Amino acid sequence: MARTRENSSIEPTAPKSEARERKLRLRELSDPDVVQASLDGDDRAFDELVRRYDQRLLNFVYRTIGDRERSEDLIQETFVRVYRHLHRFDQSKKFSTWIYTISSNLAKNELRNRSRNPLVLFQTIKKNWSADHRPLEWEDPKYKPDDLYRKRYLRARVEEAVEQLPKHHRMVFVLRELEGKTYEEIAEITECNLGTVKSRLNRARNNFAKIIAPMIE
Repeated sequence: MARTRENSSIEPTAPKSEARERKLRLRELSDPDVVQASLDGDDRAFDELVRRYDQRLLNFVYRTIGDRERSEDLIQETFVRVYRHLHRFDQSKKFSTWIYTISSNLAKNELRNRSRNPLVLFQTIKKNWSADHRPLEWEDPKYKPDDLYRKRYLRARVEEAVEQLPKHHRMVFVLRELEGKTYEEIAEITECNLGTVKSRLNRARNNFAKIIAPMIE
């Protein structure tokens, strides 16, 4: 009876031990061998590819497009494409080059889409609008030349749209969104109460969005 209980306590842990050993063996394999194991139907093998390249690709794409959340989406899409097309991978080539090419192309498409539709970049910038003393920042030495070009193009469109706002809307919009003033500061500058400032700002934002939309489609 003692032996039976001993065996019953060991058997349930055996599959976990085997799975762990399999993961460790996969970590010792080269990329081509892991790819082949995945093609042979070992799901853990693809998990190993994700483990090896997930963070590296995320850092690469993030440095390229400068948007962490969007970079995570692109890396997820990278692995989806790798999984779907792994059988097409030429195993005489380096797997790292292939997967980096896929993520690089996705990053390039992201930047291309931004240049075609600056509204994407504009919406990214707007994430900072809720914070006081955080006006739109157009020039930053850490941005690449292409990013600066897009920002300058967007700035020109923003200025054109702002000029078309009614005067009282333009004032609160510029003070808040371009100068980074607090609601209280705007109320003092314009000699209006807070309710009026917020109401005008809300209308200004809505009007601004309508004006700028056709400019950046």
